[in-house]
Amino acid sequence: MDKWTELRTALHVAKLGTVSAASDALQIHRATVNRHIDALEDELGARIFIRHGRGYTLTDEGQDVLRVAQKTEDLLLDLSGRVQGKTAEIVGDITVTTLPVFAHLLMRPIANFRIEHPSCRVLISGTEDLARLEFAEAHVAVRAGPKPSNPDYVVLPYASIHIGLYAHKSYIDRRGRPTGVDDLGHHEFVTSTPASARVPFTLWLHEHISADQIALATDNHRVREEAIFSGVGIGFMSQFEVKGRDDMVEVLPPRDDWAVQLWLVTHVDLHRTAKVQAMIDHIKRERRQQP
Repeated sequence: MDKWTELRTALHVAKLGTVSAASDALQIHRATVNRHIDALEDELGARIFIRHGRGYTLTDEGQDVLRVAQKTEDLLLDLSGRVQGKTAEIVGDITVTTLPVFAHLLMRPIANFRIEHPSCRVLISGTEDLARLEFAEAHVAVRAGPKPSNPDYVVLPYASIHIGLYAHKSYIDRRGRPTGVDDLGHHEFVTSTPASARVPFTLWLHEHISADQIALATDNHRVREEAIFSGVGIGFMSQFEVKGRDDMVEVLPPRDDWAVQLWLVTHVDLHRTAKVQAMIDHIKRERRQQP
């Protein structure tokens, strides 16, 4: 398919939402924009936009097509800078995906990235779903757990998050503090549902307590966090979540087999682009500066 011009036009329509806005940005007539979209849809044999009174919305097929277009544009912009023998200005968008609980680790690196590259907007996707990097759903992903094995991914170690068992002082005042693992049978816990227990520390907990000891179960980390902070029960938390909180009591200290490994993951096609390298450099630099 030789339709890069049409793909670029469709990419602008998708980003800006209307034909007129894309026309202004590309400095071409509105009729040309419409002609490009029609030609692209004819070539693909599918609709990529739903037309409505407020503008254009991508179809599911259009989402896949435009991810390819975005990836191509990123590669062409990076190539242009290297061919000209200079560092191209980093512009456009860069998407970073992470579990919401780890998003705070990225905020200072992102702030520093924006200081150096103010023309590049950062999009954060905080979700439990794994972004398909091969479809350009994200430029950089922070993954937790076992090392990703996709052969098209570049995987770099990022951080090891230490996990311990904690309770709020209000819970300790009400139920007392466990004296050790053997005393856990007399207490109540906040955890994930048994069906979704996958990480080592959650599996460990479900092996050491009975179902009737679970005071609250949820698959949402923020809900678990608030429940533990509110004294609903004892639960696992990372050291950075309880840092500076005098109202939290360590019930069991972190163990090596409870630790969660984080990885920085990119797709091999985009890994060496200036945009991705700049973001990774800031993330790794910030991590090295942390105690």
